[in-house]
Amino acid sequence: MAADPPTALRLLREGELTVHGRLTDASNAALYCTVALDGRSAQAVYKPVAGERPLWDFPDGTLAGREVAAYEVSAATGWALIPPTVLRGGPHGPGMVQLWVEPDPDAEPLLALQDPRGPDAGWLPIVRADVGGGRTALLVHPDDERLRRLAVLDAVLNNADRKGGHLIPAADGRIYGIDHGVTFNTEGKLRTLLWGWAGQPLPAESAQVLAGLAEQLDGELGERLAPHLTAAELDAARARVAALRATGTHPLPSDDWPSIPWPPV
Repeated sequence: MAADPPTALRLLREGELTVHGRLTDASNAALYCTVALDGRSAQAVYKPVAGERPLWDFPDGTLAGREVAAYEVSAATGWALIPPTVLRGGPHGPGMVQLWVEPDPDAEPLLALQDPRGPDAGWLPIVRADVGGGRTALLVHPDDERLRRLAVLDAVLNNADRKGGHLIPAADGRIYGIDHGVTFNTEGKLRTLLWGWAGQPLPAESAQVLAGLAEQLDGELGERLAPHLTAAELDAARARVAALRATGTHPLPSDDWPSIPWPPV
């Protein structure tokens, strides 16, 4: 279903939403649901606005809209990094509804602890971690083009919470990112585990995608984002895209903001 966005989006927007339970490890209300329409059904996550906890650095009641805005940007890249996502009414009021993507139990790990002297071949360092008993290990992620695309997208979104648990390797071979409620802040808040390419030149493909985003943000994409973001937040997104294109490199961690989410997974 995730590979067929038009069908998935219609199902999510128009289908009957049935809540089956709550995801207890989520910081805001996140409800596991099915959505059904015309004999077709799928699993989904429903996050009602009423269940959002207030945050000091984001306006109240805006997280669901930011998740939809993140999906719109992902869709505009052509990379399909975020599952189809809509804003609609539900049993507990308006909220974000996103297609559920089941993790592939046979997928290779996306995070590992390795020898602190340096990563194994094919892995990139994130941070040195204290593993207890006076010992340290190197937290690493794979040098994987799918993750690299997500790192570029997160820089555009100004994602403040790219945990390991927000990366879903699916059976279709894609890696999907989820949980994008704390994005699009006007201040630099990039906090992620995908620092392995920090300071490195952006791939040619990413440069081309960013050029397309710059054009789309001034056109139809900007119009689709406007109901969910303030004018200042839209301008900040345009500025981030312009900065990435100007430097031609992956961003470096900030000295003014924690660079690693907590907990990291």
